[in-house]
Amino acid sequence: MDEEDPRRPLLGNASNSRISRTAAKLCSTESWKKRLPVTIWLPKYSIEKFLRDLIAGITVGLTSIPQGIAYAIIAGLPPQVGLYSSAFPGIVYMLFGSCKDVTVGPTAILAALLAKYVAKSADFAYLAAFLSGCIILLLGVLQLGFLLDFISKPVISGFTTAAALQISASQLKTLFRISGSSGNTCISALVNFFSHITTVHLWDTLLGVFTIVALLLLKNAKISADATSSACRNRVSSVWEYVIRARNALVVFVAAILAFVLQKNGLVPFALTGKIEGGLPHFGPPPFSTTVKNETLNFEDMLSVYGPEGFVMPLVAILESIAIAKAFAGGTSVDGTQEMIAIGACNIISSFCQSMPATGSFTRTAINHASGVMTPAGSLFKASLVLLAVTLLAKAFYFIPRATLAGIIIVAMFSLMDFGVMKRLWRNTKIEFVVYLVTVVIGACVGLEYGILVGASADILRTLMSAARPMVQVQSFKVGNQDCLSISFVGNLSYACCEHTPVVLRKHAHAQFPVIILDGKQVQSVDIGVAENLISVILDLEKKDHRFLLWNFNEKQQDLFEDLHPGFLSKFVSGPSIDQHVLDAKKKHTYAYIHNFTPVPLRGRHEQQSAI
Repeated sequence: MDEEDPRRPLLGNASNSRISRTAAKLCSTESWKKRLPVTIWLPKYSIEKFLRDLIAGITVGLTSIPQGIAYAIIAGLPPQVGLYSSAFPGIVYMLFGSCKDVTVGPTAILAALLAKYVAKSADFAYLAAFLSGCIILLLGVLQLGFLLDFISKPVISGFTTAAALQISASQLKTLFRISGSSGNTCISALVNFFSHITTVHLWDTLLGVFTIVALLLLKNAKISADATSSACRNRVSSVWEYVIRARNALVVFVAAILAFVLQKNGLVPFALTGKIEGGLPHFGPPPFSTTVKNETLNFEDMLSVYGPEGFVMPLVAILESIAIAKAFAGGTSVDGTQEMIAIGACNIISSFCQSMPATGSFTRTAINHASGVMTPAGSLFKASLVLLAVTLLAKAFYFIPRATLAGIIIVAMFSLMDFGVMKRLWRNTKIEFVVYLVTVVIGACVGLEYGILVGASADILRTLMSAARPMVQVQSFKVGNQDCLSISFVGNLSYACCEHTPVVLRKHAHAQFPVIILDGKQVQSVDIGVAENLISVILDLEKKDHRFLLWNFNEKQQDLFEDLHPGFLSKFVSGPSIDQHVLDAKKKHTYAYIHNFTPVPLRGRHEQQSAI
């Protein structure tokens, strides 16, 4: 009878101990507080924090109102939906959000992705918010945030640039008030613009251009002040900063007053936003069925309309939010899991309030940060202002010119276009530049969802190519009168480069280099197939009078070679310098040469002498 393994009770106890520790951690108060951050910062709240959050919330709210209306129009939704989508996600983020600066609401990119579904029915927007929230929340609960690491910086930058180009192009129709379609891609929008350029309305064009110029001037007009400035100048500089931050609301306010005054005098030269259905939304579950052209679509039919491209929306939502959170974290770590939970909860709950998908907004987050927000309570005050506007001031939105909203969107898109990254990529890594360019071109010409999919696929191919063709460093040198060649592979020698590494070795193994050193200092791992091929080619080249030294390989890699070919361990050397090993190898080679080839004639002479 076999003896019982004495480790079994210890292993069992260790396993039970780990389970107990994990369960205790999940059930601890600290763990639950981490998933509900409001319980951490609210007990420490103060009057000073309240005032700063209130100012920041009002400032961001003034920007959120015109942007919310504009983004709802991009998606093809009623203007009030954009306001609902700015308000309710903000309330939820106040409870679950871990980053004080992040402001959640509708964004131009999500609105552009949503537009083609809303063209069938507005119900697709509300269901998209619910489904996106479920997917994002599930990713957070399962802690799958690492999947986003597979979307590289060039792909994200390319996608953002393509989205900015498409959204800007789609606003040309409203900015110039031309007829025709705004287009689903940048190319189609430009084609429509030039096809109907003769239908341009002068007054809308002038107002739109004036809006863009005014916003750019306000953005760059600064009143500087420092420690040597007077108290009055410092006060004026501080007030002017708030004017700059609220420039969107200020321009909308001026344009709305102008439209109101002109209408009172019997003139309506601009296309106006029109009547906004004010009041609170219809509260209830998102629609799981809808009617399109007198045809009823059930839940499965709606899912088929979204198709695989529908997964791009939650992906973009979480990419935007986490990227923004990291940008404004100020060096502190960002809890990606908690951000996923927060954004997921925002979308799920707000989908019961007739809202479109929402995520972190770069523009509004920057304003929130610059306004000195102290806690996520700033989101609550922003949401309160937006709700106040949509319930009590809805009639005032009637006079907002659409050209002004188009100008605001186009200027906002300028900040998203990071063309500087093109220069950096071209200077430093051409292949990443190609990935960026492919993402931009496909996104702008075919569609944003296809742009990010093709870009990510190109990035995967780039990664596979680097795995199949690892970097090789080759250097020749002399040790005494010995001509040596050093070949160094960099990174992981995976199965993908199984056939490539022997080819590289044979390519550089010229006759003038009798000693070849394989430097393993930068080799992180070696697959068994690569090791077998290397052994085969080394043994073959040794028959052609080459001598090999395998320098600075780790013990695990040495054991692999020895296991595949017993006796191969003698070729491995280590140390700070290879020179002594080369000289020692020469001595051994000379000794082996004498030992193997001179004994025969010596024995012959001895036998001849004996015979005599």
